[in-house]
Formats: sequence, C-alpha cells, structure tokens
Amino acid sequence: MSKLWQKNSKVATAVEKFTIGNDQAMDKYLAAYDVLGSIAHTTMLSEVGLLTKEEQVQLKAALVEIYQTIQKGDFNLEEGVEDIHSQVEMLLTAKLGDIGKKIHSARSRNDQVLVDIKLFLRAEIISLTTSVETLFKLLQEKSEAHKSDLLPGYTHLQLAMPSSFGLWLGAYAESLVDDMTMLQAAYKVVNKNPLGSAAGYGSSFPINRTRTTELLGFDTLNFNVVYAQMGRGKAERVTAMAMANIADTLSRLSMDACLFLNQNFGFISFPEELTTGSSIMPHKKNPDVFELIRSYCNRIKALPNEIMMMTTNLPSGYHRDLQLLKEHLFPAFTQLKNCIEMACLMIENMHVKKDLLEDPKYQFLFSVEEVNKLVNAGTPFRDAYKQVGLAIEAGNFTYSTQLAHTHEGSIGNLCTAQIASEMKKVLDSMEIVKVDKQIQLLLNI
Repeated sequence: MSKLWQKNSKVATAVEKFTIGNDQAMDKYLAAYDVLGSIAHTTMLSEVGLLTKEEQVQLKAALVEIYQTIQKGDFNLEEGVEDIHSQVEMLLTAKLGDIGKKIHSARSRNDQVLVDIKLFLRAEIISLTTSVETLFKLLQEKSEAHKSDLLPGYTHLQLAMPSSFGLWLGAYAESLVDDMTMLQAAYKVVNKNPLGSAAGYGSSFPINRTRTTELLGFDTLNFNVVYAQMGRGKAERVTAMAMANIADTLSRLSMDACLFLNQNFGFISFPEELTTGSSIMPHKKNPDVFELIRSYCNRIKALPNEIMMMTTNLPSGYHRDLQLLKEHLFPAFTQLKNCIEMACLMIENMHVKKDLLEDPKYQFLFSVEEVNKLVNAGTPFRDAYKQVGLAIEAGNFTYSTQLAHTHEGSIGNLCTAQIASEMKKVLDSMEIVKVDKQIQLLLNI
C-alpha cells in the first residue's frame, strides 16, 4: 500500500490490514470535506508566503476539479492508496508535479482528519435539521387537524384521563424542539476550527488560523492546539447524544403507533400498502415501518455510550482508537434521516378513529372531570374525590364527555403557534444559511 509518510522500512502486511480496517470506506464520507479543507489551507499558505499566488491558483483549480468529481459521485480511492488525504495529494502531484507536494506544509494528518470530521458533522447536522423541521411541521399540522378528536390518556398503561390526537401529536412536535436545542448545542461544539493544530502541538510556520476559520465558515477556533486534538471524540460524542435524543422521540412515537394500531386499541389505521402481511394469516396488517424505526432509533441511542466507552481513559494527544469512532456514527446520519422520512410518510397517511370516547368502556376517563365539577360547585377536593370514588364502587357513576380545558398546553389550547415560535428561535440561532454561502464563496475564490 502506498503511504506518503513511509520511509525505508515496511509495515507488516497483517499490521497494515488491521490498522487500516474499514477506514477507506469511511473516508468516502469525508472526501468532499478534505478538499474544502485543502482549499482553505492552501489559500492561507499563499497569503502567508508559503506558496506563491500562481501555485495557489493552480492548486485551487485542481482541488475544485476534484471536488466536482466527488459531488458527481465519480470519485473513488484507488486500490493501494491509504486514505483520502493521500489520494487528494497524489492526484495533485500527478497533475501539478512538485506543487502538489507542498500542500501538507504546516499540517498533519491529525488536524486534517479533524477538520474533515468537523466539516462533515456540521453538514450532516444541517441536513438533519432540515429533516427534523419537516417532521415538526407535519406533526403540528396534524395536531391542529385533529385537535377535537379525543383519545384515551394512560398512566401505567391504565386508563387515566381524556387526551386528544391533537395533544398526542403536538407533544411529539414540542419534543423535537428540545431535541433541536440539543442538536444546536452539538452544532456549536462542532462549528469550531481545529485546522493548524497539526499533530496537536501547533507549528513553527507563521500560519493564520483565524483566516482558515473565516474561509471554512466556522464560528470560531479551537484555540488551544492540544485541546483541538482532545476535541476528537468529544465532537462525535456530543453529536451522537443529540442524534440519540431525536431517535428517542421517534422511537417513542413509533411505539405509540404500534400500540394504537393494535386491534385491542384500534385508534389509528393506515392504507394497506403502508403495512405488511403474513405468510399464513390473511388478516394481518403489521406496522413493520414503525417497528423498524423503533429498532433503528434504539440502536442510534446506543451510539453515545459506545463513543464514551471507546474514548474512556484516553490521555491527551492523538490515539488510533479514535479511528473507529467513524464506523457506526457516520452511517447513522443516513439511518436517522431515513427513519424521519418514513415517519413522515406514515403520519401523513394516518387515519384516526372518531368519537372514540363515546364508548362506555372509557367512562372512567371522565372521573376527574366529575370531581372538578363538584369542586367548582363548592365541594372541597378531598370530599369530591371520595364522592366520585364511592359512586364508581357502587356502579352508579354518571359522566359527560363534554370537556372545557382552556389552560396553556391543554386539549382546548394546544399552543401550536407558541411551540412553532420556540422552534424558530432554535433554527434561527444556528445561522445555517451563512455556512452555505461561505462554502460557495470558498469554491469560487
């Protein structure tokens, strides 16, 4: 295998195979970001005098050409090339000769992969944000559409109090607001520039790290070069935790849907083409989509712990352990976005059963309503509670299914607009549009 860093001695084949592992496949996720980092780095090198302007122009043109090839899906690591960093440098050297060999000045593979990962995570967080926003808007839309359709509420999976489909769907919409707050925090951790930290101890070259921060659209630097290296593992862990929160919301929604579709509940239904059948039971309409969403999401919920354990007790500085963090985290973005997309498909086509609570089997859902009526008429709460309880025991409980809940966040006052406003605050604070503009500017310098 060709290694740009190799000297005279060769690495044993078994060691080479084991240490590289699945890294080539994972590097395909990073390819475009490696090129962006190199464009920013070589631009800065020319500005501080380590490259001539003419060399920088040639390198920029060649790098943009590689970037465009990657975007078209026509880019692959050649057999025998160790990683994406080597592949890009070798392509540049093949095209530009000695000029291509100059791009690694003031840089290490350590900070090169760090900036690649930061740029990748940032782009995936932005993409995930768009997916979550789509689901959020759909949940709010359906919440409003079904705000008058009552639904049994449960505690301990026992009948508790009246709820509504509007309240149920709106709850998951607001859950996504908190999930996005966590994703925003991950975005802020990720959106800091580690480039220029080299192997973790900086460089004697007169580089300008503030300039590469501007060029790549980062909010700020990881200032301390040792901490920049220590940030590897933390950025992945914080991002995984934010993803796990979204996954938890989806998993719980999916479990509700599986229960509510069950014939013993019978609260919701879906078109036949969105459910699956049985090889021997002709009546079956299985919620396979929700079951798989639940399982995918529960696996994603394990990611933060996996990353935490893999980075436990590592001292400062770079360690090869960190290479393995990519293998489960990188594909998880696509898996989570696929789950969101399928959840949207199912919710968009969900039918709810009307007038559920008119069935007498739900009569005790209204016991609290009857207690409250007595309290409003002047009966002390404890006496009202006892009076209704005795009526239930005696079998002469009477009730009305008419509700008048008006406080914030209740059946009659979902606060949909206020929740939407909270989500907007989170999304606006991320300033996602600014990043896209800066990357386009970098590609067109």
